[in-house]
Amino acid sequence: MSETQTIRQPSMLDSLIPIFVLIFLLVAAVTFFGDSSSSGPNQIALLLATGVAAIIGLKNGHTWHEMEKAIVHGISISLGAILILLAVGSLIGTWLLSGTVPTMVYYGLKVIDPSWFYAAACMVCGIVAMSIGSSWTTAATVGVAFIGISGGFELSASVTAGAVISGAYFGDKLSPLSETTNLAPAVAGSELFEHIRYMLWTTIPSITIALILFLIIGFDHSSTEVGNTDSILLLTNTLEDTYNISVLNLIPLLILLMLAYKKMPALPAVAIGAIIGAIWAVAFQQELILTMVKDGAESTQAIIMVVWTAFFDGVVVETGNPEIDELLSRGGMSGMLNTIWLVISALSFGAMLEHLGMLKKFVESILAAAKSTGSLIASTAATCIGTNLITADQYMAIVMPGRMYKEEYEKRGLHPVLLSRTLEDSGTITSPLIPWNTCGAFMFGALALTSYDYIFYCFFNLINPVIAIVYGYMGFKIKKIVTNN
Repeated sequence: MSETQTIRQPSMLDSLIPIFVLIFLLVAAVTFFGDSSSSGPNQIALLLATGVAAIIGLKNGHTWHEMEKAIVHGISISLGAILILLAVGSLIGTWLLSGTVPTMVYYGLKVIDPSWFYAAACMVCGIVAMSIGSSWTTAATVGVAFIGISGGFELSASVTAGAVISGAYFGDKLSPLSETTNLAPAVAGSELFEHIRYMLWTTIPSITIALILFLIIGFDHSSTEVGNTDSILLLTNTLEDTYNISVLNLIPLLILLMLAYKKMPALPAVAIGAIIGAIWAVAFQQELILTMVKDGAESTQAIIMVVWTAFFDGVVVETGNPEIDELLSRGGMSGMLNTIWLVISALSFGAMLEHLGMLKKFVESILAAAKSTGSLIASTAATCIGTNLITADQYMAIVMPGRMYKEEYEKRGLHPVLLSRTLEDSGTITSPLIPWNTCGAFMFGALALTSYDYIFYCFFNLINPVIAIVYGYMGFKIKKIVTNN
């Protein structure tokens, strides 16, 4: 008998055991380690759950060699994202050294009023992301600046991160330059611009509600609760004393946005942005660089070493104020290594479950219960969210459910644009809400967050899937295939 004939399909219990083990271990990790659970405990939880799934796979006739190949393949899918993560780490390091991010923070403190700060962060990130088609680039540049500005106003970094992510994903979702916006209709079989127009029905109400909530939270702060004039003055004065603040420092940002608008792939665009940041640092921040030179040496070699270090290990700025130092001291590829570790661990788990047929088992059970259009849309959304949780990749959360549900939508006479909209409303949007997903891990690392509670303030990302499901049950804006009899 051949090896393939001895393989047994997993039972529902087989499929559920690794999920329950993972949930238990993740809860234990957060209970024991708190906010530091992402720095190792969560990774171990994911790897242990992968081991449990492997044991079940062996029981069902799979060989370790097959499962190992599946894991390697699953990780290889994320290598592009991992390279972008490393490039973003370098970009943050050189842009902190060049004064690009500090200049955005400085002017932001001068212009933006605290009462509408959260809404402004959401709107600006939305406009930028729509222009360039990248939520990641938006968060790593403009988003980082808004996190810095929130510190000056003594506002919540978590709410600010929620506003940044809400805006970034709103703009990304509606941009024809976005990879996911092109991927969803390609998988579902709909047309790109029809897909974007159809998404407006769920996206506009979602971002409107989110902006109202951000305005309410902003106005809810009294003048005594929001950063006082002295703290803002201290930060702006410190930035002026530490950096050569000038609008010229914003040119690296403009160049990066232009490259993204011209549809240059993310990796070379971000890498070029990092290199330009290094050039700008040498051109405009020599005084700051000289303070970082070891042993007081002022040779060209010493300056090059400081700039070089910014690429791989970020910068350490000493202003005499620990809070400001924490804001300005980070970046570098090394700062992304923990995030990459989390992504690799999560993708190993997801690849194992997919290879063993456990994901397919879940979908078959869901389809059996999805009788109405509303329940089908709810099932699609749940599958996208579940795929985001298990495979840790937003592209998988679009492609896999898209392939699985496409035939069912056709059977029920539902237009492909309904499927592509649902894939975006639930697959793309919820990816940054999951800490071990590539998107969640990226946002957590790029924005230098210390707590996962930012997830509860990603109002747009939380509201959008709900509206999509409500529309399904109401029968509102449910497009069907028109047949000519």
